[in-house]
Amino acid sequence: MKILISEFMDAPAVARLAAAHEVVHDATLVDDLARLVALAPAADALIVRNRTQVRGELLAALARCRVLGRLGVGLDNIDLPGCAARGIQVIPATGANAQSVAEYVVATAMLLLRGAYQATAEVAAGHWPRNALANGREIGGKTLGLVGYGSIGRLTGQLGQALGMRVIAHDAALPPADATVPMRSLDALLAEADVVSLHVPLSDGTRHLLDAARLAAMKPGAVLINTARGGVVDEAALAQALRTGRIAGAALDVFEAEPLPSGSPLAGCPNLLLTPHIAGVTAEANERVSSLIATRVLEALR
Repeated sequence: MKILISEFMDAPAVARLAAAHEVVHDATLVDDLARLVALAPAADALIVRNRTQVRGELLAALARCRVLGRLGVGLDNIDLPGCAARGIQVIPATGANAQSVAEYVVATAMLLLRGAYQATAEVAAGHWPRNALANGREIGGKTLGLVGYGSIGRLTGQLGQALGMRVIAHDAALPPADATVPMRSLDALLAEADVVSLHVPLSDGTRHLLDAARLAAMKPGAVLINTARGGVVDEAALAQALRTGRIAGAALDVFEAEPLPSGSPLAGCPNLLLTPHIAGVTAEANERVSSLIATRVLEALR
């Protein structure tokens, strides 16, 4: 059988697949739709990350594909009903990058609350902004509000608790009996949390979930961290909230358009950390994600 891999996958996992099946692995395929579509009809399995859009022309070309492996957990780049109609099993790497994302959230929360880690150039130049940086805040004792309480949200909460944080959560899909921390309505969580961390998929119901009104409802001095999907936050409204000081800071790893276009309203905002969709990407997470998907794809092809 033939396995087509359109984005980066850890080499040992690719080798495991190649030991059992014919493998075409080219991480540049994601940027060459014509070539990807040309290769698709012969593929019994397709493995992607978040940039390959499995819909439209590509989905139609997957004439014999039985399984679609997703090197990550978000599925908004995949036409799930279309895959189901074609009998394609979609396999995400659920849980494999949770530690990486959870550590990102805690680390950026500490950076934003303390506010002292961008003084390197000043200190190296002989300045001493000690008084200006003396009002940073500790993470211990603060309230962490998790919007979405799945596997990544739960692990993030556990790391926060280990640092002395109080954890609350909102998850409209979670039965109350399954909660292990106090649950709140979204508006109540935003009013109470010092750190708001987003862990929800992008859907019609979550698009611009954090809009101007909800950003204005956040606790004064709170910070926002988004490692979920860019469309969950209204970027123009966030830029305004940062520029006016309505919220104290934000860290964004995901954006409505990726890469972030030049001229974005986020450019130049104060107290804003931006990273290129790498919260779930570490050496260890890459190994776990790739290994899990290789195992599951091999099982599905038996």
